[in-house]
Amino acid sequence: MYKIFTVNICTPFGYVKKFLLIMKLIFFMTLLAFMQVSGAVVAQKITFRAREASLKEVFNEINRQTEYNVFWSPKLLRNGIRVTANFKDASLEEVLQKALKDLPLSYTVEGKNVIIREAVNSGESFPKQDIPIKGTVKDEKGDALPGVSIKVKGTVTGKVTDTNGKFILSVPGPESVLEISFVGFISQQIPVGNKTTFEIILKEQISTLEEVAVVAFGTQKKSSMVSSIETINPKELKVPSSNLTTSLAGRLSGVIAYQRSGEPGRDNADFFIRGVTTFGYKQDPLILIDGIETTTTELARLQPDDIAAFSILKDATATALYGARGANGVIQVTTKQGTVGEAQVSVRLESSFSSNTKNIEFADPVTFMNLANEATITRNPLAPLAYPREKIANTVPGADPLLYPANDWRKLLIKDVTNNQRLNFNIAGGGQVARYYIAGTANQDKGNLNVDKVNNFNNNIDLKSYQLRSNININLSKTTEAIVRVSGSFDDYRGPIDGGEEMYKKIVRSNPVAFPAFYPAGLMPGTKHILFGNATRANGTGANYINPYADMVRGYKDYSKSLMYAQFEMKQDLKFLLPGLNIRGMFNTSRYSYFDVRRFYNPYYYTMGYYDPGSKVYTLSLLNEKDNPTEYLNYDEGGKDINTTTYLESSVLYSNQFSKVHDVSGMVVYQRREQLYANQGSLQKSLPYRNQGLSGRFTYGYDSRYLFEFNFGYNGSERFYKSERYGFFPAVGAGWVVSNEKFWEGMRNVVSNLKLRATYGLVGNDAIGDENDRFFYLSDVNMNDGSKGYSFGENYAQSSNGVGIYRYDNKDISWETATKTNIGLELGLFRDINFQADFFTERRKNILMDRNIPADAGLAATVRANVGEAKAYGVDMSLDYNKSLSKNMWVQARGNFTYAHSEFLKYEEPAYNEKYKSHVGQSLKQIYGLIAERMFVDEYEVSNSPKQNYGEYKAGDIKYRDVNNDGQITDLDKVPIGYPTVPEIVYGFGFSYGYKNFDFSAFFQGSARSSFWLDASNTSPFQNDVALLKAYADSHWSEENRDIYAIWPRLSTAYSGNNFYNYSTWFMRNGAFLRMKTIELGYKLPSGLMNRFRMSSARIYVTGNNLFLLSGFKLWDIEMGGNGLGYPIQKVINMGVQV
Repeated sequence: MYKIFTVNICTPFGYVKKFLLIMKLIFFMTLLAFMQVSGAVVAQKITFRAREASLKEVFNEINRQTEYNVFWSPKLLRNGIRVTANFKDASLEEVLQKALKDLPLSYTVEGKNVIIREAVNSGESFPKQDIPIKGTVKDEKGDALPGVSIKVKGTVTGKVTDTNGKFILSVPGPESVLEISFVGFISQQIPVGNKTTFEIILKEQISTLEEVAVVAFGTQKKSSMVSSIETINPKELKVPSSNLTTSLAGRLSGVIAYQRSGEPGRDNADFFIRGVTTFGYKQDPLILIDGIETTTTELARLQPDDIAAFSILKDATATALYGARGANGVIQVTTKQGTVGEAQVSVRLESSFSSNTKNIEFADPVTFMNLANEATITRNPLAPLAYPREKIANTVPGADPLLYPANDWRKLLIKDVTNNQRLNFNIAGGGQVARYYIAGTANQDKGNLNVDKVNNFNNNIDLKSYQLRSNININLSKTTEAIVRVSGSFDDYRGPIDGGEEMYKKIVRSNPVAFPAFYPAGLMPGTKHILFGNATRANGTGANYINPYADMVRGYKDYSKSLMYAQFEMKQDLKFLLPGLNIRGMFNTSRYSYFDVRRFYNPYYYTMGYYDPGSKVYTLSLLNEKDNPTEYLNYDEGGKDINTTTYLESSVLYSNQFSKVHDVSGMVVYQRREQLYANQGSLQKSLPYRNQGLSGRFTYGYDSRYLFEFNFGYNGSERFYKSERYGFFPAVGAGWVVSNEKFWEGMRNVVSNLKLRATYGLVGNDAIGDENDRFFYLSDVNMNDGSKGYSFGENYAQSSNGVGIYRYDNKDISWETATKTNIGLELGLFRDINFQADFFTERRKNILMDRNIPADAGLAATVRANVGEAKAYGVDMSLDYNKSLSKNMWVQARGNFTYAHSEFLKYEEPAYNEKYKSHVGQSLKQIYGLIAERMFVDEYEVSNSPKQNYGEYKAGDIKYRDVNNDGQITDLDKVPIGYPTVPEIVYGFGFSYGYKNFDFSAFFQGSARSSFWLDASNTSPFQNDVALLKAYADSHWSEENRDIYAIWPRLSTAYSGNNFYNYSTWFMRNGAFLRMKTIELGYKLPSGLMNRFRMSSARIYVTGNNLFLLSGFKLWDIEMGGNGLGYPIQKVINMGVQV
């Protein structure tokens, strides 16, 4: 073999080095920013020197240098007490103890206030001798908890646990009480007494009453919510994949999700909240990361390690504040922020091996040729055979692979296994003034293309993705907080010229016996290029076939994608004006860019020109000389996509409690978003995209029992005429926490939580019609349209472009609206089990549709109007179980179920005599097709059956039902067939079990009530050299085997309109399946070993993904649906370590 020598342009080098270099720059820039804040980042310190200073002067210095306010009575300082102050970077506790030493005074800390009081027993000596104590804080599994707050009640004295969960602290005396608190765990108060060493076990916060959920523009206790909001622990989203969206299916109630492809970079799952109830161009939910709208791809790139909270907002009250943007539900993600304490470093490193979950089986080359001959003569007995019997006979023993090739293209071009790597690390910490969270991720995902090393470039799929994130919180004053968030996502891709999916399709569409992949270089020793094989079709010229080997190695495509977010947020507490009043403002800008480049050479294609059997000399003939083959790389620039987004948000929030039973809150939010795209190709699309809105939320709760909420959105859309531009969309909700009633007290040990809630609201949607329709109230006219040109004059020698009309102005088009109702139940049992169920309905009106206007009306463009209506209903529910069985054993289980059904209520269509043709009452994703009864038995049956008007047919072709009994098969016989193409049921269940340092978990994902269709047109063998599936070879109708219920009808070398043109029940399959989505075994290293390396925890684990599948469909992975010839979904074995 020989190599093609080409210029190695932009070959990627070690991605880890590149990533680390970027991270170093980000880290040092952030470090410099911290240095500008001041040394007070670590802790608030007091520096004050004075001789004979009065206590009043000392207290005033405390007020000035800290966020604490000291209060005292002038009577206590009448004696003019003087002290010598010599403090440098001293703590508040140290200053107070020294200043009050030997004085009959004491102090207590209440919030941010320090109260100076007269000592209860002035005969005592002040202050008392401090008592040193120490201890360790762990969770119920025995794992050390770093960053836990240990505070002496009523004082400012406190510490946080180190990386090993340990703390050392001095307390005033045995009467002191320790307050222990940590996010996600139940707080404790422990009297010191005579103990000096403490072993503290914190219990994880399980009760939904105290959990906090991320809601629109803030957080809210679950106990006070009336909205339907689903949350999930980010740890449950960790799967051995670089794509977060692949973990959504079955894990969150209310989410319908499925994955159709496994190609790196194109493996995003499709997902919807409570199904599909619109047929506008946007049917997926609004995705927000830290309050900023983003894309499915950016959600896919987000790392679970960086997620603090993940919520699904499902009903009208939950999404109302987002206005029209949240019409299809909202996925809201909040990333982590820094916490007070020492720097905590976390690193996760994974290496995985992936392979196709299932490979399509193809018939061997000899069977391919035999059945190709059958396909020829079964349609035309007088036609010449596609493959001579001599060729078939010589191919059987594999006598000469050059004269009689037998290519297994998949085996030649696809690897069984590929290896991928993922690295994530983050650093978090800070002091009372500033906190930081810095994170970085590097992923490398490779494809499974088996690229021959004949060139000095490798064009197997190689996607390197990097993510950087920096979240900085700074307390500018006691009441002012500034937050700076900067994040970036970067993709560097190299792969086949047309992508991995197309490469798979070419393998399926390539003739296995017409030519070899390449000829030996020795046949033409003077050449410097690869001798690619090809052939000429009958009556053709040149190279007429696809050689997938040549298409794979001839070149590569590079693309680069970058997205940067920069966000600045300010929060101001206005309690000095009104307790509970806050204002907030946020500015965000993003920059997105994409470009791709293809580099390739044009292959030289050869065929066998002459062969001398005696001397075994081969002569090759060049087939494509006229196509200008090259030995050097050509260059072709692809698309360039650039856009910028600017977002402004401001809000006023009030929250307070009166008389300990009245909880009142209110919020008003203003939003404005502008997006500008480059290279749009038209005037209207080049203009900035803008929307704005004013939203509000008002809540009232009485005694944590009765809850009420009112939300509204007042939104403006540029797409509608000024009289329709703004819409007002209100929502209301109410809840009753039955378990907080006095009459329930005796049952709380059994039913710990019982809550009923209901919401009702109106939602608007402006993402209707086609996304290219910028302004419905403006016409779209091309005054120089070449497609509407005309010729005139002598011999029609003169010509001119005409006028093209593509949209008529329509000032009446307005908002699509949805009325949503939700009734929910929350139930907690034995404090270990939590159950939640929601029944929902939705009715959409004013759905934009094309009007059914006869063509003889003379209109040049389609007329649209808000005439459609649809409804949806369903139920989603979840069940969680958490139990610590002993000090060393715990178990968790989780299951959820979602059912979502949609129907048309009004649909623009003719008044059919055949009522089954109407879309009314059918799902929005319903397929209409013919009912296939079986294959025709013989020509007699063909002659005596209703005429089928979709092309030639005979015995062995599909026989359809004459539904309307008019004596022929036409479009009027098409009826709703099968389930919708989007699953109506998605469910999942799993468990986790831990014993001492070991843990084991498994999760199963299921789907039901969906149908898909075999891609008959593209899997029809011999048509355009499509390969023969083994299943078709084993089960097809033939003269020798007249199986009228075989998988495949009578074979044909040409397209059969009768069999493939329409959807029919013959190729319809049930999409239901149950998959073992993940299974994981982990081990945490012993604490003694971790202490030696100053680590708080270290865990190694092995994970399997997509390992097992139950379904009634066996040709390919059923989750791919009709896309079975594409890039397969991957099963993964993953090994990782997290420290």
